[in-house]
Amino acid sequence: MSAARYKKPSTDSSLFPGLFDDMEDTGFFQPREKAAGLRDIEKEVERLRREGIFNNGADDLTPMEEVKPADKLNFISFGSGSSGNCAYIGDSSTGLLIDAGVNSDNVIEELRRYGIKMDHIKGILLTHDHSDHVRYVYPLVRKRPYIGVYCTPRVLNGILRRHNISNRIKDYHRPIYKEHPFKIGSFEATAFEVQHDGTDNAGFFITRGNHSIAVATDLGCVSDRADHYMRQANHLMIEANYDSAMLASGPYPEYLKARIRSDSGHLDNAVTAEYLARIYTSRLRNIFLCHLSRDNNRPEIALSAVEKALEAVGVRVGNGSNSPYDRSAPLQLVALPRFDSTGLITLTL
Repeated sequence: MSAARYKKPSTDSSLFPGLFDDMEDTGFFQPREKAAGLRDIEKEVERLRREGIFNNGADDLTPMEEVKPADKLNFISFGSGSSGNCAYIGDSSTGLLIDAGVNSDNVIEELRRYGIKMDHIKGILLTHDHSDHVRYVYPLVRKRPYIGVYCTPRVLNGILRRHNISNRIKDYHRPIYKEHPFKIGSFEATAFEVQHDGTDNAGFFITRGNHSIAVATDLGCVSDRADHYMRQANHLMIEANYDSAMLASGPYPEYLKARIRSDSGHLDNAVTAEYLARIYTSRLRNIFLCHLSRDNNRPEIALSAVEKALEAVGVRVGNGSNSPYDRSAPLQLVALPRFDSTGLITLTL
């Protein structure tokens, strides 16, 4: 019952004769008793207000809890393949670059296109010392002391030994060690061992809030440690380098084909597809196929292999196009372009 109906009159009406005061009491009109009863109700309502049961006549409803903003991350790939690798992962406070093999001017301009300034970037994580992953690291950090270069000491030594990169890169180096987590702003990262023929090759397992991202860009097989981290990921960036039939019939010399097929080389589409179907759980929301070969693969071939393997175990796959049907799929599958940016992709859980 609303207390607003019982506003107390400014004057005690019981002191004045009413219109029906002289009428014979028939039981239908009892004004003085009514007025007294009204005052009793007002007192009871006031008591209930003091006890917090009524709140100034407002509905007795529990307010809705404040809705927390969606837990989102942003992702951009600037290029993926032997011509150059670099990707961005960030939130509102911290940005990270994974590798630095894409022209630094292009990376900076693409970040600016989405309103991301370079002072938002707090670190560059280097997976290994091959040129397509490190050649632009110094131009990206030069005169930006707030950006650290995170790699193992052996990777840094490999960079300085194998490439014409300024020794001043040492000033930006933040030594890391595999299986030892480290923090960069709002993110925590752990480097893990992968099988490849660079120096001290690493993948990265990156967490922020409820998000977990595994990055394994170059690997010839899935080692136990790589498997351990990739199984935990919500968002997985994994190599699908070559199609075995294309490699076999292609122009590469036999020694190079053997290197690519080896356990320290690159992953075949079929191997990647079988692995992803085997480890899939509802936790996994995005798969980014990376480092596709220009000569021995095609995006449509890699995507088809993985999609068929996932559908065979009952997983409906979206293609990242953001259509209503696509968004309803539990898993998004995207092949990262070799030379172009993906644009800004929002990662949600």
